[in-house]
Amino acid sequence: MMNEMDCRERMNDALVNLFRDINSLEERAIEGSGFDDLTINDVHVIDAIGLGEPKNMTAISRELSVTVGTLTIAMNGLVKKGYVDRQRSEKDRRRVNISLTEKGRRAFESHAGFHRAMVDRIAGNLSLEEMESLMNLLTRLTDFFRGFGK
Repeated sequence: MMNEMDCRERMNDALVNLFRDINSLEERAIEGSGFDDLTINDVHVIDAIGLGEPKNMTAISRELSVTVGTLTIAMNGLVKKGYVDRQRSEKDRRRVNISLTEKGRRAFESHAGFHRAMVDRIAGNLSLEEMESLMNLLTRLTDFFRGFGK
């Protein structure tokens, strides 16, 4: 039987390796997607913008847990690469609405396909009860990490 310290060390290793492995898989998926000019950070910004209504910089930065200044640097690159469009609001000229271009939408869909395939492969090896248990644990982890350091 493991003691608490061993369990904590194994948990740390599992979390670090899981993050690293998912990041590596995402990077390889980008390389083979035809969107080789994107970084993993670019893809996360594209994902946060999404396909719905245009968003402002504050909403996107909040979703990504980055400053507006940091997001601005990434956004400038995505505009230059043709993935993102900026439009000033007609109602409030101080507000800048961000949306994906057609190229950005294709990149979004490509990345969403990667995530669907990843989830399908994981779910394919689990019973419904196991999926529910995993979802409960992942939800608790997400809540913890979103509140970490606040």
